[in-house]
Amino acid sequence: MAHAPAEDAAAAADGAAVLAEPTVPVKAGWTASLSLATLAVFMAFMTPIQILLPLQLEHIDPQDKNTALSLVTGLGALVAVLANPLAGAWSDRTTSRFGRRRPWILGGALAGAAGLAFTASQHTVAGVAVGWCLAQAGLNAMLAGVTTPIADRVPLTQRAVVSGWTGLMQSIGLVLGALITTLLVTGVRSGYVTLAVLTVVLALPFVLRQTEPALPRALRPAFDARAFARSFWVSPRRHPDFGWAWLTRFLINLGNALGTLYLFYFLADAVHYGDPGTGVLILTVVYTLCAALTAIPVGVLSDRSGRRKVYVVLCSVVMGAAALLLALLHTWPSALAAAAVLGAGYGVYLAVDQALVTQVLPEAADRAKDLGVINIANSGPQVLAPALASPVIAHLGGYTGLYATAALAILAGGLLVHRIRGVA
Repeated sequence: MAHAPAEDAAAAADGAAVLAEPTVPVKAGWTASLSLATLAVFMAFMTPIQILLPLQLEHIDPQDKNTALSLVTGLGALVAVLANPLAGAWSDRTTSRFGRRRPWILGGALAGAAGLAFTASQHTVAGVAVGWCLAQAGLNAMLAGVTTPIADRVPLTQRAVVSGWTGLMQSIGLVLGALITTLLVTGVRSGYVTLAVLTVVLALPFVLRQTEPALPRALRPAFDARAFARSFWVSPRRHPDFGWAWLTRFLINLGNALGTLYLFYFLADAVHYGDPGTGVLILTVVYTLCAALTAIPVGVLSDRSGRRKVYVVLCSVVMGAAALLLALLHTWPSALAAAAVLGAGYGVYLAVDQALVTQVLPEAADRAKDLGVINIANSGPQVLAPALASPVIAHLGGYTGLYATAALAILAGGLLVHRIRGVA
């Protein structure tokens, strides 16, 4: 008993190190390894949605491929809505000596890879849906692990730049995934398996080489099921900035989901591009290059000025213009131009929005859980977009109506960012 005060003091000191607002700049190697893990997540997320699932479902059910794609991606996104905040909440409570985030990154990568491998072997719409849901569960556990280290370890003066690098991995992941699945390997099954292997391999540098302080067991609250369930509701009345940031992200991502979900079929059915898979790859390369040109420079400007909201407004205007271009013109040159404009706008968004979100989190002890709730604004639109897109295409002007709706959602998100008061 004589050592109890010393032990309590040590636990308090360790807890302060875990939960304190970060002040020590992170090094380039830390940012690079986290970016690789983020690349793994989004390559595994986006490549199936954009290329592998449409090809697989077109082979399984060519007559109802749109409906089948909406069903599979919608169910997967619903799993993501649940899995991400749950994994984040358990990550916040993890007392492993390896830290709170790295066990979830590795475990999620392994589970996601298993889900991708299972999906590869399916020959029915139901089987593909089950496999994709399993993959989404694992990958969203991994996502909870890779998104939180920025809030845990990166000081405000670096946050937009680091967010720019990790955010850019979303687009680079799709480019690399498209290259792999269209040029380097042949066949849907081999594409899934290759993605599964890379998901684990790219997670290892951060998991094995970066350290993080462990959460002392004394600071982990006793588990209460009701309190745990209630913690997922972050009251917008008590935390209005968090609520407005969530809604802003939801609307911008809804517009982005509406614009990208049917890109493969848009090129095939409206643009009449001969090889829509290659077309998606070309547009994604253009999009990614333009995003890279804006993400890091704008991140630097945002960190130096401390301003976030003006850049979110700028990105919404630019992205909305790109969506309107797709709505009005269904030609290959206009699609190329729209990809460039959309990429430039989304690069700004990737850098600044994540930095903004980390500044409105209610509690340091719940960072991963609260970012999981925020990430519902990423995955939630993937549930809603298929439900909206199919009737819009069928009854409200086809792809013109679809992309006009996308533009309206993006512009509304940009306008609402002004309601956030605690961030410049």
